Amino acid sequence: MIEDLIAMEDAFIGWLTALEPVKIADIATVVALYAGAFFAFVGSVGLLKLDTPMKRLHAPTKASTLGVGSLLLASMIQAFAHGSGSVHEVLIMAFLFVTAPISANFISKVNLHREDADPTPPPPGDSAWATFDTHPADDRTPKEV
Repeated sequence: MIEDLIAMEDAFIGWLTALEPVKIADIATVVALYAGAFFAFVGSVGLLKLDTPMKRLHAPTKASTLGVGSLLLASMIQAFAHGSGSVHEVLIMAFLFVTAPISANFISKVNLHREDADPTPPPPGDSAWATFDTHPADDRTPKEV
């Protein structure tokens, strides 16, 4: 029994050392591609299935962003493994990870100001809550905007 375990361990270590770095990079690329495809699919299904705009914000900003990020990571791994490394993907990911939350914030604020969403809770008494608070000199209401 113990001899069999030792033989299996030796075989596994031999197999692991026989892997070339390119093969390991290919395996990592495939894992990142599958993860990216899964998250992009989940984000797309969530965008189609969720019923209100506020719920629909979560699907593309969370799951699809992670999916596209994983696909770009797979592209980077593959490029560096085959000697033609590129950092263009890093710039695309940075742009994506910065713009997705900002656009989701703008979409949710428009939805709140159009009063298409459920009523918001009453604002606290401090001046840090800025969704519906306006300066006293501004006599416009959110409906007029």
